[in-house]
Amino acid sequence: MLIGTILQGKGTYVATVSPDATVAELLAVLATNNIGAVVVSEDGVSIVGIVSERDVVRRLNDRGSDVLGSPVSSIMTTEVRTSSPDVNVDDLRQLMTTHRIRHVPVVADGRLAGIVSIGDVVKNAIEVLETEKAHLVDYLHR
Repeated sequence: MLIGTILQGKGTYVATVSPDATVAELLAVLATNNIGAVVVSEDGVSIVGIVSERDVVRRLNDRGSDVLGSPVSSIMTTEVRTSSPDVNVDDLRQLMTTHRIRHVPVVADGRLAGIVSIGDVVKNAIEVLETEKAHLVDYLHR
């Protein structure tokens, strides 16, 4: 299965924040959308970084509550691993496992086209296994 197929099922909405937004504003976006990571973008199309709950927790530990007034650009990851919609889900799962990342923005034609989480990848794997099981059970009962 391809990443684009996952996006068809879950949708292509991606929460973004400006690099100038404060960490407190970022937290509001995370909470409002009930998500674990946000793409950092000036225009909602290009990617300048990604920031997750873990980034916030680590910086809170390092800097204390003063980090809440800091710009997102001061805590974001700037080397963002991305995927295209035509990448196989198994390949993305390997990338996420190898690099210990939980959120991968999807880029099509140079534009932000969605985001896939490890939860999306696991859900897909479970669906594939359930389909295979149903086929095997059906085959055995014929």
